[in-house]
Amino acid sequence: MDRGHEIETRHLIALRAVAEEGSFAGAADVLGYSQAAISQQIAGLERVIGTTVFDRPGGPRPATITPAGRLVLQHGCAVLDRLETLESELRLLRSGTGGRVVCGTFQSVTVRLIPDLVAAMREEMPDVHLSLFESDSHEELTDLLVDGQVDAVYLASPVSDARLDMTALGRDPYVLLLPAEGAPRTRGPMPLRELAGQPMIGQKESDYQAHVDDGLRAHGVSPQYVFRTNDNGGVQAMVRAGLGIAVMPLLTVDVTDPGIVVRTLLPELEPRIIYIALRREGARLPAAERLVEIARRTSRSHLTTSSRQSSPRA
Repeated sequence: MDRGHEIETRHLIALRAVAEEGSFAGAADVLGYSQAAISQQIAGLERVIGTTVFDRPGGPRPATITPAGRLVLQHGCAVLDRLETLESELRLLRSGTGGRVVCGTFQSVTVRLIPDLVAAMREEMPDVHLSLFESDSHEELTDLLVDGQVDAVYLASPVSDARLDMTALGRDPYVLLLPAEGAPRTRGPMPLRELAGQPMIGQKESDYQAHVDDGLRAHGVSPQYVFRTNDNGGVQAMVRAGLGIAVMPLLTVDVTDPGIVVRTLLPELEPRIIYIALRREGARLPAAERLVEIARRTSRSHLTTSSRQSSPRA
């Protein structure tokens, strides 16, 4: 093969058309070119590979593909099919209706918000392949987003980063979890001062746990932890078992659990804000921007948007 001239896409298109139509004239009609232009492309292909691809009998008899032409056609059709697939997927990617989107998430969002997001995206964007990456570290999620390894991430306040374009989805209030057995019958807010000296269940290290501890100490309550786990379900299980009480964001709580009672707090701790973020700089997938709009809509049933918290089920 003449390495100074490579096989070009136009060569393969002409080859396929002549093979399918059986003549140079037929290929010209199908492709909208002159017959001379088709002959020129086939001649160019033959110069590159160093042999003929068609026997040209002349007259009304059809052009017959040679063994070399058949080999080039076999591989050429595979190449053209891949290119057509690429063009189709690029059109979907540019329109936001196709491609692959990777979204970063964390535990409570995965359990409460992501299922509704996935269902809505499968209905509204069926050609978009959604992948998820979960981490308890907001720093890791942010770094992955900025580095381009994920396309969107969920985050919770406090967070401030000039590299991110953040959309607030809503407020996630902090609530008190009590074991159902022996819980006070009153359903009003629990005064924070009554938490002083009580055994508590908490997480080892997390952004929200630090916020809870700071909030309790600001109101004169020094939390006394008897068990720590970073599994939200583990915290709730220990409360259910009567080992202690817990203060958790409402999004982390299974309020349908009959073994616990959920109470608001008085005064309220400053709720965390749930965000979804995109990169501020660099290329952003249209599908990722559509994901943000869907996330805003599907999160409304789980997060509050006003300054007042909704009352959890006791």
